[in-house]
Amino acid sequence: MDMQPPPLAAEPAQQATQPIYRRLADYYLSAIHAGTLEAGDRMPSVRDLMRQHQVSLSTALQTLRHLEEGNWLEARPRSGYFVRQPRRATIRPAGEPNILVPLDPAQYVGIHEQVSDFIARRQLQAPAIDLSGMSCAPELYAVEALKNAAIRALREQPSLLTSPMPINGNATFRQVVARRALNAGIRISADDVVVTHGCIEALNLALRAVAQAGDTIAVESPTYFGLLQTLESLGMRALEIPTSPHSGISIEALELAMQTYGNIKAVVVVPTLQNPLGCIMSDSHKERLVALCEQHGVPLIEDDAYSELADGDVAPSAAKVWDKSGNVIYCASLNKVLAPGMRLGWMTSGKWHERVKMLKFAYTRANEEWTQITAANYMGSPAYDRHLRRLRGNLKEQREQMAEAIAAYFPEETRLSVPAGGVGLWVELPRGLSSKAVFAAALDEGIGVSPGVIFSNSDRFEHYLRLCCGKPFTRELDQALRKLGAITDRLLI
Repeated sequence: MDMQPPPLAAEPAQQATQPIYRRLADYYLSAIHAGTLEAGDRMPSVRDLMRQHQVSLSTALQTLRHLEEGNWLEARPRSGYFVRQPRRATIRPAGEPNILVPLDPAQYVGIHEQVSDFIARRQLQAPAIDLSGMSCAPELYAVEALKNAAIRALREQPSLLTSPMPINGNATFRQVVARRALNAGIRISADDVVVTHGCIEALNLALRAVAQAGDTIAVESPTYFGLLQTLESLGMRALEIPTSPHSGISIEALELAMQTYGNIKAVVVVPTLQNPLGCIMSDSHKERLVALCEQHGVPLIEDDAYSELADGDVAPSAAKVWDKSGNVIYCASLNKVLAPGMRLGWMTSGKWHERVKMLKFAYTRANEEWTQITAANYMGSPAYDRHLRRLRGNLKEQREQMAEAIAAYFPEETRLSVPAGGVGLWVELPRGLSSKAVFAAALDEGIGVSPGVIFSNSDRFEHYLRLCCGKPFTRELDQALRKLGAITDRLLI
C-alpha cells in the first residue's frame, strides 16, 4: 500500500481524503504556479517519483498523466515529461470599462422577456454540456453527509413536516449562520437574521424595504440578470455603473452619479466574486464604497453568494464590516456553496430589520424548517469546512483547465481574466461577434452558454460569454470547448 509522500505531510487536513496521486499532482502544480517549476523544466521521472515520495508505480504514473490531461505537462518520446508553457499565459486579460460613457437610468423594459427567452430555449433543447448556470456538479457537494443530516432531522423530530414553521426561521440555523458570519468579519446575533428563499428573495426584500416603483437603483454593469428581472418586476429604474473585471464597481463613476442624479435610492453590489465578472473588491475599495453610501444617505445592498468559494482558507471581508450605522443590508446564500436544491438564503438588514421581517411575512411567510435543520446540523460540524476546502480546490483546478482550453481553442483576439475563486469565467470575444449568435449555434451543438447581452440593458456586452466551470474537466467538456471555439471562429468569418 502507498505511503503518504513526505512533502505532503504538512498539507491541510481536507486533502487526506484525496487519492495520493491527486495530492502529489497538487504538490507539483503548486510548484508550477509559484514558478519553482517553469515552462520547459523536466519533471522527475516515474522512478524518481516512486523513490522520493515512496509511492507505487501506478501512483507515479497516475500523477504524471493527471498533470498531462490538465495540460500542465507534455510527454516527449524517450525524454520524459516536461512542464508546458500554459497557453493562457498569452491571452490578454479582459478590458477595463470606459467610465466616461454617459450614464442613463433605464426601465429595463424587455429585459425580462429577453432573459425568459434565453431560459426557455435552453430548457427546450436541454444541452448535453450545460455551461450556462453558476452551480457546481452535484457530486462536488456533500451528498451523503446532507442525506444523513436530513434523515437525522426527521428521526429526531418526527412531526417536523406537520408542525407550524417559526416565522423568522429555525433558531438553530440562524445561530449557525450568525456564527459563520464572523468569518466574513460580521458580528451579529441570531435575532438579526431573517431566513429567505435564496439570495434572490433577500434582494427582493431589501429593495422593497428601501425603495418603491419608479425609484432609481444603482447596479454594477454588467450584473446578474436575475437582479435585472427583479428590478423590472418591481417597476424600478436601474442605473448601470461601470464595473472593472479586476477591482469591481467604479467608486468615481458612482460618486458622479450620486451628485448628478440625486435620487438614487439604493446601490446593489457583489463585492466578492461578482457575477458575471468574478472580480473581488479590495478592502480599501469596500471601505470607500460603504463611506460614500453613508455620506449620501443611500442604502447599500450587499449580495454575498460566493465569498466562501474564494481561493484561500480565509474568506474576504464583507463590505458590511465597515458599516457603522446599519446602512448596509447584507444578503447571503447557501445555493452555491452547500446545496442548490435547498434554496436557502439569509439576510441581516441593519436599520431596516423590522421592516424586512414584516415584508417577508407579508409576501412569502416562513421557509420550511426541514432544510434549515439539515443545513444547521452539517454546517455546525467540522465536516462543513472540510467540504468548502475540497470544493475550492476542485474549482481552482477546473477554472485553470477551462482557461487553458479557452486559450487553446478560441480566436486569438479572445480576452479572459481568471478570477481567484468561484464558478464562472467571463470571456470577452472579438468585437463584432454576437453572443446571441454564439448561444444559438452552441445550443444546436448541445452546448449551453450564457450570452453577455442578458447581463445588461445596454449593448456593451454583446460580444461576451459567461461560462460555468463548476463541472469536472472531462474529455467531453474539453471537446465541447473545442466545438465552442470552432463556432466562434466560424461566426467571425
